[in-house]
Amino acid sequence: MHEDGNNGTGGGAAPVAPRCVDQEFLALERELTVLLRRARANQGEMAREVHPDLEPAAYGLLIRLDEQGAQRATALAAYIGVGKATMSRQLRALEDLGLIAREPDPADGRAWLVTLTDEGRGRVGQVREARRARYVSQLAHWDRREVAELARLLHELNGIAEK
Repeated sequence: MHEDGNNGTGGGAAPVAPRCVDQEFLALERELTVLLRRARANQGEMAREVHPDLEPAAYGLLIRLDEQGAQRATALAAYIGVGKATMSRQLRALEDLGLIAREPDPADGRAWLVTLTDEGRGRVGQVREARRARYVSQLAHWDRREVAELARLLHELNGIAEK
Protein backbone atom coordinates (compact mmCIF):
# COMPACT_ATOMS: atom_id res chain seq x y z
CA MET A 1 0.00 0.00 0.00
CA HIS A 2 1.11 3.54 -0.69
CA GLU A 3 1.36 6.19 1.99
CA ASP A 4 -2.17 7.40 1.33
CA GLY A 5 -3.51 3.96 2.26
CA ASN A 6 -5.28 3.33 -1.03
CA ASN A 7 -2.61 1.96 -3.33
CA GLY A 8 -1.82 5.44 -4.71
CA THR A 9 -5.07 5.69 -6.65
CA GLY A 10 -6.48 8.71 -4.89
CA GLY A 11 -9.30 6.79 -3.23
CA GLY A 12 -10.81 4.72 -6.03
CA ALA A 13 -9.98 1.28 -7.28
CA ALA A 14 -6.53 0.68 -8.67
CA PRO A 15 -6.32 1.43 -12.42
CA VAL A 16 -6.35 -1.73 -14.49
CA ALA A 17 -4.21 -2.01 -17.58
CA PRO A 18 -6.08 -3.17 -20.68
CA ARG A 19 -5.75 -6.90 -21.19
CA CYS A 20 -4.26 -6.59 -24.63
CA VAL A 21 -1.73 -3.85 -24.01
CA ASP A 22 0.37 -3.27 -27.08
CA GLN A 23 3.82 -4.33 -25.96
CA GLU A 24 5.33 -2.40 -28.87
CA PHE A 25 3.90 0.87 -27.58
CA LEU A 26 4.99 0.14 -24.01
CA ALA A 27 8.50 -0.53 -25.33
CA LEU A 28 8.31 2.69 -27.36
CA GLU A 29 7.30 4.67 -24.29
CA ARG A 30 10.12 3.15 -22.23
CA GLU A 31 12.80 3.80 -24.86
CA LEU A 32 11.59 7.35 -25.57
CA THR A 33 11.65 8.11 -21.85
CA VAL A 34 15.27 6.98 -21.63
CA LEU A 35 16.19 8.83 -24.82
CA LEU A 36 14.58 12.08 -23.67
CA ARG A 37 16.20 11.88 -20.23
CA ARG A 38 19.60 11.42 -21.84
CA ALA A 39 18.89 14.13 -24.41
CA ARG A 40 18.12 16.64 -21.65
CA ALA A 41 21.39 15.80 -19.93
CA ASN A 42 23.29 16.08 -23.24
CA GLN A 43 21.63 19.39 -24.02
CA GLY A 44 22.91 20.77 -20.73
CA GLU A 45 26.43 19.57 -21.53
CA MET A 46 26.33 21.05 -25.03
CA ALA A 47 24.97 24.35 -23.74
CA ARG A 48 27.86 24.60 -21.24
CA GLU A 49 30.31 23.82 -24.05
CA VAL A 50 28.92 26.73 -26.07
CA HIS A 51 29.15 29.03 -23.04
CA PRO A 52 29.37 28.21 -19.31
CA ASP A 53 26.45 30.55 -18.54
CA LEU A 54 24.15 29.30 -21.31
CA GLU A 55 20.84 27.82 -20.14
CA PRO A 56 20.24 24.34 -21.59
CA ALA A 57 16.85 25.40 -22.98
CA ALA A 58 18.48 28.15 -25.05
CA TYR A 59 20.74 25.70 -26.88
CA GLY A 60 17.88 24.72 -29.19
CA LEU A 61 17.43 28.35 -30.20
CA LEU A 62 21.05 28.55 -31.28
CA ILE A 63 20.71 25.36 -33.32
CA ARG A 64 17.58 26.70 -35.02
CA LEU A 65 19.34 29.97 -35.90
CA ASP A 66 22.39 28.06 -37.15
CA GLU A 67 20.25 25.91 -39.44
CA GLN A 68 17.60 28.41 -40.55
CA GLY A 69 19.36 31.76 -40.41
CA ALA A 70 17.70 34.97 -39.23
CA GLN A 71 14.33 34.48 -37.55
CA ARG A 72 11.73 36.64 -35.88
CA ALA A 73 11.35 36.08 -32.16
CA THR A 74 7.72 35.08 -32.69
CA ALA A 75 8.76 32.35 -35.14
CA LEU A 76 11.37 31.07 -32.68
CA ALA A 77 8.82 31.05 -29.86
CA ALA A 78 6.36 29.10 -31.99
CA TYR A 79 8.99 26.59 -33.06
CA ILE A 80 10.26 25.99 -29.53
CA GLY A 81 6.74 26.12 -28.06
CA VAL A 82 7.15 28.91 -25.52
CA GLY A 83 5.44 32.24 -24.93
CA LYS A 84 6.69 35.68 -25.91
CA ALA A 85 7.87 36.55 -22.41
CA THR A 86 9.96 33.38 -22.11
CA MET A 87 11.40 33.93 -25.58
CA SER A 88 12.28 37.55 -24.78
CA ARG A 89 14.08 36.50 -21.62
CA GLN A 90 16.05 33.77 -23.41
CA LEU A 91 16.98 36.07 -26.28
CA ARG A 92 18.11 38.79 -23.89
CA ALA A 93 20.36 36.28 -22.12
CA LEU A 94 21.82 35.08 -25.44
CA GLU A 95 22.41 38.66 -26.51
CA ASP A 96 24.15 39.43 -23.20
CA LEU A 97 26.45 36.45 -23.82
CA GLY A 98 27.32 37.82 -27.27
CA LEU A 99 25.88 34.79 -29.08
CA ILE A 100 23.05 36.52 -30.95
CA ALA A 101 22.25 39.96 -32.32
CA ARG A 102 19.00 41.63 -33.30
CA GLU A 103 18.62 43.60 -36.49
CA PRO A 104 15.66 45.34 -38.12
CA ASP A 105 13.62 43.13 -40.44
CA PRO A 106 13.98 44.60 -43.94
CA ALA A 107 10.50 43.29 -44.81
CA ASP A 108 8.89 45.05 -41.82
CA GLY A 109 10.66 47.95 -40.13
CA ARG A 110 8.64 47.39 -36.94
CA ALA A 111 9.93 43.84 -36.48
CA TRP A 112 13.35 42.49 -35.56
CA LEU A 113 15.30 39.50 -36.81
CA VAL A 114 17.48 37.44 -34.51
CA THR A 115 20.77 36.15 -35.91
CA LEU A 116 23.82 34.35 -34.60
CA THR A 117 26.87 36.52 -34.12
CA ASP A 118 30.16 35.30 -35.56
CA GLU A 119 31.10 34.25 -32.02
CA GLY A 120 27.81 32.36 -31.62
CA ARG A 121 28.14 30.66 -35.00
CA GLY A 122 31.70 29.57 -34.23
CA ARG A 123 30.89 28.19 -30.79
CA VAL A 124 27.77 26.37 -31.99
CA GLY A 125 29.69 24.95 -34.95
CA GLN A 126 32.42 23.54 -32.69
CA VAL A 127 29.93 21.89 -30.36
CA ARG A 128 27.87 20.45 -33.21
CA GLU A 129 30.97 19.06 -34.90
CA ALA A 130 32.08 17.39 -31.66
CA ARG A 131 28.59 15.93 -31.20
CA ARG A 132 28.54 14.58 -34.78
CA ALA A 133 31.95 12.98 -34.18
CA ARG A 134 30.54 11.26 -31.07
CA TYR A 135 27.58 9.92 -33.07
CA VAL A 136 29.90 8.64 -35.80
CA SER A 137 32.03 6.90 -33.18
CA GLN A 138 29.10 5.45 -31.21
CA LEU A 139 27.27 4.24 -34.32
CA ALA A 140 30.30 3.13 -36.33
CA HIS A 141 28.98 -0.45 -36.30
CA TRP A 142 25.66 0.63 -37.84
CA ASP A 143 25.06 0.61 -41.56
CA ARG A 144 24.63 4.16 -42.89
CA ARG A 145 21.18 3.20 -44.19
CA GLU A 146 20.16 2.34 -40.60
CA VAL A 147 21.36 5.76 -39.44
CA ALA A 148 19.41 7.40 -42.26
CA GLU A 149 16.31 5.34 -41.39
CA LEU A 150 16.55 6.33 -37.72
CA ALA A 151 16.86 9.99 -38.72
CA ARG A 152 13.86 9.64 -41.05
CA LEU A 153 11.71 8.01 -38.38
CA LEU A 154 12.67 10.59 -35.75
CA HIS A 155 11.87 13.36 -38.24
CA GLU A 156 8.47 11.78 -38.84
CA LEU A 157 7.84 11.46 -35.10
CA ASN A 158 8.84 15.09 -34.55
CA GLY A 159 6.46 16.14 -37.32
CA ILE A 160 3.59 14.35 -35.60
CA ALA A 161 4.50 16.01 -32.29
CA GLU A 162 4.34 19.48 -33.91
CA LYS A 163 0.71 19.02 -34.93
